Amino acid sequence: MAGVIQSPLLFCLLLGLGLGACLHLFISLNRDIRAQRRKQNALHAAIGLLSVEFTEVKRALSEAESRTGVLVAPTPPRAGVNLTTRYQALRMHRRGETIQRISAALAVPEQEVELLIKVQQMSLDAPLPEDAPAPDRTPSASAAAAGQGG
Repeated sequence: MAGVIQSPLLFCLLLGLGLGACLHLFISLNRDIRAQRRKQNALHAAIGLLSVEFTEVKRALSEAESRTGVLVAPTPPRAGVNLTTRYQALRMHRRGETIQRISAALAVPEQEVELLIKVQQMSLDAPLPEDAPAPDRTPSASAAAAGQGG
């Protein structure tokens, strides 16, 4: 090794190669740093755009929620038990179904089913006045009564 350094030409050549390698590494490192900064700036720009879009989506969502709250009409209250439902409920009760099962099957509140059954029982248990004749519910009897009275 001592013989290599003694030649000034060889020494300058090795020193120049070493400095050239360092210069090459320095330039490569600067190029890589600039490329990474460009990527970082592009990512920051993309994040900014996404942030703006996210804010717009949030605003649009809040507007849509406020519009749906205003535009949707409330559901109208359900009408009472209609004749078909009443008939089905009484028939199910006669078959021995519980009030809970009748209510679930017909989608009617349990209180309405209870009331319906109580009203039906009261109408069956109500005594007729003693002096009034028993009403005949056949259509021919009511037509005959209407013809006699007119």
